[in-house]
Amino acid sequence: MKKYCILFGLLFIIILTVAVTAQKSPAPEPEYLRMHVRANSNSAEDQAVKYEVKEAIVEFLMPVAASADDKEEAIALLRARLPEIEEVADGVLAENGFSYTARASVREEEFPTRVYEGVTLEAGVYDALIVELGTGKGDNWWCVIYPPLCFSGEATGNNVQYRSRIWEIIRNFFSD
Repeated sequence: MKKYCILFGLLFIIILTVAVTAQKSPAPEPEYLRMHVRANSNSAEDQAVKYEVKEAIVEFLMPVAASADDKEEAIALLRARLPEIEEVADGVLAENGFSYTARASVREEEFPTRVYEGVTLEAGVYDALIVELGTGKGDNWWCVIYPPLCFSGEATGNNVQYRSRIWEIIRNFFSD
């Protein structure tokens, strides 16, 4: 019974905090970390392999993006894995008979307004993981790594697992 009283008290405090915070100021705009995979050219072959590279990179980055608590941590995790991201892309390119390779970097770039899964990203300068295949002069595929919008729904099939840290805390509290 004591645990239920504590749980009720915690829930009351959380609800009260949310109600007070919501009245004082609007929620801050989320900070986005984008990802662009730029094809070598606009030829059908280069565009097709761009999507295969994208799939492999998204699969590789799913656990990385899920482990980041904020944008700065996501950037640090990506920078630490740039050689591995290039290896993933180069592997797909080699499997498909392409002689060019990939270059990956995290940098600020200017982007036009885009809409992704109902979220509008206004034109401006964003931090982004840029993966250039060959010359990188072809059309690109893009998504948002943080918060992880390209790791939901169709982009990764049905392999996505959502975690709730609040639920984990509550579950651990009652398992003691």
